[in-house]
Amino acid sequence: MGTRQRVISRTSLIEDPPRESPTRAIETTPATFPMIVQTSSDSENSSTAAAQVAEWLEALADTLSQHKLEALDGLFEPDCFWRDFLAFTWNIKTVEGVASVREMLSHVLPRMDGSIAWALDRASVQCEGEVVSAWFRFETAVGRGQGHLRLRAGRCWTFFTALRELKGFEERKGRRRPLGTAHHYGPGRTTWLEEREREAAALGRTEQPYCVIVGGGQGGIALAARLRRLDVPTLVIERNAKAGDSWRQRYKSLCLHDPVWYDHLPYLPFPEDWPVFTPKDKLGDWLEAYTRIMEINYWSSTSCESACYDEAAKEWVVRVQREGEAIVLRPKQLVFALGVSGYPSTPVIEGHETFTGTQSHSSAYEGGEAWRGKRCVVLGSNNSAHDICADLWEHGAQVTMLQRSSTLIVKSDTLMQRVIGKLYSEDALERGIDAERADLIQASTPLKLSAQMNVPIYEEIAEADAEFYARLRNAGFMLDFGEDGSGLHTKYLRRGSGYYIDVGASELVAEGKIGLRSGVGIARIEADCVVLTSGETLEADLLVYATGYGSMNAWVADIVSPEVADRVGKCWGVGSDTARDPGPWEGELRNMWKPTCQTALWFHGGNLSQSRHYSLYLALQLKARMEGIETPVWGMERVRHLR
Repeated sequence: MGTRQRVISRTSLIEDPPRESPTRAIETTPATFPMIVQTSSDSENSSTAAAQVAEWLEALADTLSQHKLEALDGLFEPDCFWRDFLAFTWNIKTVEGVASVREMLSHVLPRMDGSIAWALDRASVQCEGEVVSAWFRFETAVGRGQGHLRLRAGRCWTFFTALRELKGFEERKGRRRPLGTAHHYGPGRTTWLEEREREAAALGRTEQPYCVIVGGGQGGIALAARLRRLDVPTLVIERNAKAGDSWRQRYKSLCLHDPVWYDHLPYLPFPEDWPVFTPKDKLGDWLEAYTRIMEINYWSSTSCESACYDEAAKEWVVRVQREGEAIVLRPKQLVFALGVSGYPSTPVIEGHETFTGTQSHSSAYEGGEAWRGKRCVVLGSNNSAHDICADLWEHGAQVTMLQRSSTLIVKSDTLMQRVIGKLYSEDALERGIDAERADLIQASTPLKLSAQMNVPIYEEIAEADAEFYARLRNAGFMLDFGEDGSGLHTKYLRRGSGYYIDVGASELVAEGKIGLRSGVGIARIEADCVVLTSGETLEADLLVYATGYGSMNAWVADIVSPEVADRVGKCWGVGSDTARDPGPWEGELRNMWKPTCQTALWFHGGNLSQSRHYSLYLALQLKARMEGIETPVWGMERVRHLR
């Protein structure tokens, strides 16, 4: 039996509306709400809470339909949050405080054609202390979405709305899937393979793609798969010879530190026997296979030489080299999908040119086989530094880690048990939470609030693993849980660095098997050694700079122009006013998956989880623009930081 829903359109509240109802599309669409296990089994309390949420949604519908924005004070807490993914703002935007909610609605409501219909999922309503929460679906004139709310004392604390599909331009799936063949005979009938070959031969030559994606890693591939489902002609260009090579070319011991449940790509999850932590070559093979299976138009061995926006033609002029051939592409939209960051950040240290050993950035490190019995120094103390130090130690090298500043360390098992596993694990799957539902649950919490909620979790982690942390401190390792104690995920969003998920290297540091010098850097480099800022000298045959990467818009500076890069500004970070994330507070990642200050230029990146989830919202924005749907963007942040 289907879940009974309360459907609210304007001021009416309807139980299971008849077929002729204008809200029929909502009622008859299969429910796909993220479900959380109820925290209370009291059916009377649950029924009362559901009635409270339904009444609140009805009041919101009435307020919005009649533009009675003065009534918002009675519906939202003064310090509320409304996080919107495209549905109202055509932006990825968090609005904080009822006054800001009123300002946002005063701008967007006059531009929204028609009423908004809301459908409460009664089965999702739950009570936890003073908080009542629920999932709902909604429909606007242009699309359908999902959302979540949390009420306290009858007023809204957090409100989340996410556009999930465009009306009339839904993905080709289910009943809309392609037939795959023509059930008739006649001269000139073509096969699937012939059509694919024709498309691949034409796109970029006799037919121009609507969208070009620069970068064929997991981000570019995930976005291209979304766009293909939406019939957006897309071409991915990648400098490597094959999809997945960016992973294959890393040092051979590399494995993902995130678990399999967190890392699925859109539409095609990993098999059920896939290892929890994916080896890098296995991931490379998966990405290559995914590209073929999802029918992505993928130009490997292709470098993007330059790009400029033609204002008159409203298109990009993108010059590429494909296997030695110069080709000009003219897409309407250009996406940079080059990971989390920009170029490797390699410090220029006095005397580096005199070093007679080998020195390289961590991105170029190939493995420890050649360094048995050699003296190795690794500058840095985050994920790559730990992995490389452990790999060198395993291969019999004498390795020393140089830790310049404190690092967030959390054990992999602890992270799974206390943080990730609540949404991404076998236990979560047994509770009905798959990756797509988990993504929405995670997104329903505003980033500022999420950081606050993480503090007690990491206090519990510090207590649970107190002996582990004590041994690291005794070895001289400098630790933190972020400047405000909000943990790994927050630090990742703020700066994309400064942490290590421990899969064994920390034990080697604690035991002294990996040498450690903390609170120091390299003052200068000599022919066969490095001189530390403390004055100590370390002999070295190998020097690895595990020193991170720059901002993504550095790619734009080189490929487009420094002026456009500065017009767009810094990518990543939320404006937390912490190290490497200057303020003021913005509430969402800078420039990611949303419009930038350069027309038709977009950024897509992040880890596998972000590539999966946010690729949907970027794909919807590109599809809407291709189809001529009005996309008035509200709430774009001013560019305050360049790179």
